[in-house]
Amino acid sequence: QVQLVESGGGLVQAGGSLRLSCAASGRTFSRYDMGWFRQAPGKEREFVAAISWSGDRRYYADSVKVRCTISRDKAKNTVYLQMNSLRPEDTAVYFCAAGMGAGVKFSDYDYWGLGTQVTVSS
Repeated sequence: QVQLVESGGGLVQAGGSLRLSCAASGRTFSRYDMGWFRQAPGKEREFVAAISWSGDRRYYADSVKVRCTISRDKAKNTVYLQMNSLRPEDTAVYFCAAGMGAGVKFSDYDYWGLGTQVTVSS
């Protein structure tokens, strides 16, 4: 079992930055691939970024590729999403997820956090 708790969301002006954190509990955290997804009001949940259990592979949605960086700290059982040059269209609830053999699909992930709200004002 893996439990995930996101933090770091908030209100920021367009062009600003935020760093989201996802704290995981469970001794097997290091075995899981980790992902970030987001869901805006009235829209489906969409993939943002993912990192392999070893940290040597990273995947990004085209919409955030040059603006976001995903990383993980195994010693702290934490995954981060650094977001720069934020845009109003980045406004959404951001969810952290864990899965084995996971990639860019929602169905790849077995465990989910409750999400953290990111609001970008224009």
